[in-house]
Amino acid sequence: MVSVYSVDKLGRKALFLEGGVQMIICQVVVAAMIGRAFGTEGEAGDMSKGVSSLMLFFICAYVAAFAWSWGPLGWLVPSEVCPLEIRSAGQATNVSVNMFFTFVIGQFFLSMLCHMKFGLFLFFGGFVIIMTIFIYYFVPETKNVPIEDMNQVWKEHGFWSKYVSTDNVTTSPP
Repeated sequence: MVSVYSVDKLGRKALFLEGGVQMIICQVVVAAMIGRAFGTEGEAGDMSKGVSSLMLFFICAYVAAFAWSWGPLGWLVPSEVCPLEIRSAGQATNVSVNMFFTFVIGQFFLSMLCHMKFGLFLFFGGFVIIMTIFIYYFVPETKNVPIEDMNQVWKEHGFWSKYVSTDNVTTSPP
């Protein structure tokens, strides 16, 4: 609900970046707490009830950050940025890739946890860092941009402008 009410006020990019930073912090904190309690070899450790509760808080904060940023925006932004001619193919690709990697992570998560221990949280945190940097540099803000003007947004972007033909850029009447 946070994303639904704030996406058009704050913008897609702001929610992506805020959610990314919050998820990175949570991943690092959880990794540090597990590493401190159980070590690098996964030896039996002890975690107090207070530390366990704090770790649960950071896990919930991670889920909340994902729920108001990367979760819903991972569906919204791809549906907005594709031109009408290829929107269905773009969204089909988005769904396919999303489901494939959800399946892969689901299949290998426990095995990775057993082998990587607390490093698994740093591993996924590293990917969140890469994704957040990508959003910062390569994804333009699409707040209040009509679908008809999306090509113009890509044409004006510092990186993507060299890949967008001026033949495809149209502006809608005011």
